[in-house]
Amino acid sequence: MTQRRDGWRGPILQHFSEASAKAGRLTVVSDPDELLTEPGVVERLAARGFELITFGDPIAFRYAYESRFRQHWDRGEATHLVVVIRTDHGDPKHIPHDLLEEAQENGRVLSFSLVHIFPALAPNAVAELDPQHFDALARALDKADPDNLGTNSTRDFILRHVFEIAPELIKQPADLLRVLLRRHYRSQTLPDGLDARFIEILTRDEKWRSWPLERIVPDREAFLAFLGERWPRFLQGQGLEVEVGREPAGPSISGPMNLPFDHDDVRVYMDNLFVEGLLEPTAAVRPIDDDRWFGVGIAGSPASSADGRFIHLLGELDSTLPDADCATHQDWQDYSLRWGTWVRLRWQTFPDRDPQSEADAVAFVDRVQAAFSTWLLRRFGPMSTLPYLPHPVLGHQVPHYLAHHLGQAGTERVALLVIDGMAIDQWRILRPTLERHHVDEHAIFSWIPTLTQIGRQAIFSGRVPMEFATSIEGTHRELQHWFNFWQDRGLPERAIQYLKPQGKKESFEPIEADILRAADDYAVRVIGAVIGLIDQNMHQVGLGTPGLHGLVEVWARTGQLAGLVDGLIQRGFAVFITADHGNVFGRGFGKPDVGATAQQRGERAHIFRDKHFRDNTAPMYPDAVEWPQIGLPHDYFPLIAPYGACFMPEGKESVSHGGIALEEVMVPFVRITESR
Repeated sequence: MTQRRDGWRGPILQHFSEASAKAGRLTVVSDPDELLTEPGVVERLAARGFELITFGDPIAFRYAYESRFRQHWDRGEATHLVVVIRTDHGDPKHIPHDLLEEAQENGRVLSFSLVHIFPALAPNAVAELDPQHFDALARALDKADPDNLGTNSTRDFILRHVFEIAPELIKQPADLLRVLLRRHYRSQTLPDGLDARFIEILTRDEKWRSWPLERIVPDREAFLAFLGERWPRFLQGQGLEVEVGREPAGPSISGPMNLPFDHDDVRVYMDNLFVEGLLEPTAAVRPIDDDRWFGVGIAGSPASSADGRFIHLLGELDSTLPDADCATHQDWQDYSLRWGTWVRLRWQTFPDRDPQSEADAVAFVDRVQAAFSTWLLRRFGPMSTLPYLPHPVLGHQVPHYLAHHLGQAGTERVALLVIDGMAIDQWRILRPTLERHHVDEHAIFSWIPTLTQIGRQAIFSGRVPMEFATSIEGTHRELQHWFNFWQDRGLPERAIQYLKPQGKKESFEPIEADILRAADDYAVRVIGAVIGLIDQNMHQVGLGTPGLHGLVEVWARTGQLAGLVDGLIQRGFAVFITADHGNVFGRGFGKPDVGATAQQRGERAHIFRDKHFRDNTAPMYPDAVEWPQIGLPHDYFPLIAPYGACFMPEGKESVSHGGIALEEVMVPFVRITESR
């Protein structure tokens, strides 16, 4: 097989030339495997003059069609629309008759599937893969050119060539640990079929049958717990003395107790796990004050201190900064979790660090923010087309993900807690209070601009912002959005609850009581609740981000969030935590005198309903970002302050949101269940 032009996308893109974009204005595509909505395909189609719209909800589709395309066509503008029909609406007959008839007349009703793209592979095995891996798969096929493969042979091919896992070469514990450490350190999720195949091949060898493979292969938290329970024994083997009264408890996860943590292939990951807070340093042995590598995993040792971790993680993040040109959204999701840990350490150690250390940190932050904003401007648009499985990518996908899992084992009841305004670095403060439970954490992108009325409505409606244009200026429709979403999926009204956030200066206890009271009703299957403590305080808090961290630390020490989660889990709920946006510190660089020309005048974003007004204001602030209308209403034009700045008088300072800083856009998405 020779390398095809445009790789695996070639057979699709050949049907979308610039000439065909000019020849007709409409194409209808049956796309059961969601190939056209892969970001690389979307970008290439946009460059050739094609715009995609997916057909799902008929009402939402009709609104998007009328507002984004029909008006352009009525004005005689050349815009080519591609209507993509996904798996649950694979039959073109579902779309409006007038559109289908026009596409048929021009011969523009097309169909694509994995069978046509990867004919040598079993389509059911390829369908399990996230499309982000298709490039690697295509390159491997180009080199290997295999005959037609069955399901197991396809999975073996994918394991070896896409994920670099060759089960037959795993001979010793260090080999297996290296494979699992590389995977789980990257938060890499493999399809269930691949995990099952990997375990099946391993257990043909008797020596692996005593390992808890069914738990530690697919489950990151279980694997980390497995390592953490064996770490003190390794340290004892290095000659360290056990602290009397702090002897480690017996393991909760079965399997061998002596692991080769000092093997070169294993050690290279272990120190990072402790530095990033994925493993907790043990207090079971006495601290050391020398430079032996395992000091980072011993509580009380200098290497495990906040300052030691800050320095180590700075070097790690600097060397792994995603490329602004070619990074994927998964690269930034993974990076943002580590970034949140570093930001937390930065402000935790700030009072004791020297000025040069902080100057280096500031320079590094500027590089990260520049790379992220450049990437967002190029890549944010295609992300709205991505599927919500295996994990959500954007906030509006959260309820779709919950609906997919509702009723499955462990998610018979679901509670979604939206902590308004919580950035990932603040989540890092709250995370340790939930250590009694199984916590599966990821990062998702907020909608831009990162304003409460956009982010929260997207989460509770399951829709992109342009689909709730009539309520985009406030949050008063959240309850109705939440009920509409779930009733559209067959739940009766009595099974749905929405709890609005506590009022300003109102304590946490009333909202906690309301949530648990709703959970006591056995008829309730889904709860959506807003916890407003962080957002309501960020605008008043002094001392910038350190001051906000101090407030969150006080809240964490109360154990209130952990108590609420405990109460929900005891009542049979799987608990999900996320945020509508994060927050960032900024200094005033001037406040535009825009009067009534701006619909909203925020500290990080000004919203204009007329493009000319926005364009006339932008030159006054050369570094401000004229954010494109990605997923926004047709009359919604944001002007966003650059990183570190606010639309405030010079000399004023604020912790706020609305922009495109990493801390504003990336927020946690966490599933919490009872420990197994």
